[in-house]
Amino acid sequence: MPDSAPLPVHATDTVTPRRQVRHDHFAPGDRVVVIRGSLDGDLHGDDLTVVAPSWHTPTGQDGWRTRNPQGGAHTFTTAHPRYLVHVERRCPDCVAFFRALAAELLPQLPKRGCTEGDWYRFTALDQLVHRDDYGLAA
Repeated sequence: MPDSAPLPVHATDTVTPRRQVRHDHFAPGDRVVVIRGSLDGDLHGDDLTVVAPSWHTPTGQDGWRTRNPQGGAHTFTTAHPRYLVHVERRCPDCVAFFRALAAELLPQLPKRGCTEGDWYRFTALDQLVHRDDYGLAA
């Protein structure tokens, strides 16, 4: 997200929890994004690089360790594959997922400004968790 403090907003994301994507859809070195909100009417998120396989404790499934090149409090995090979208290649799965997210989330988000949705949070172990997976977290 941009440097300015984003406006926190509530939006319902039912697309991500239903996404079926294999762990091996992603690989070390892939550039990905995790959609976290909007910027002037478009989906926006954290640009990350996939680093290595990592256990996603909240879901009890294989995840990916990612690196945020901007650094900060969450430079290295672990995310479930269903949270990730390829940036550099337009694979059909990621394009369809992104379009479905846009169709669901953009009508719920402001058309202007920078917003951050409430559908993700970080655990104490820097594991990114979707709101629908919170109940799985220990």
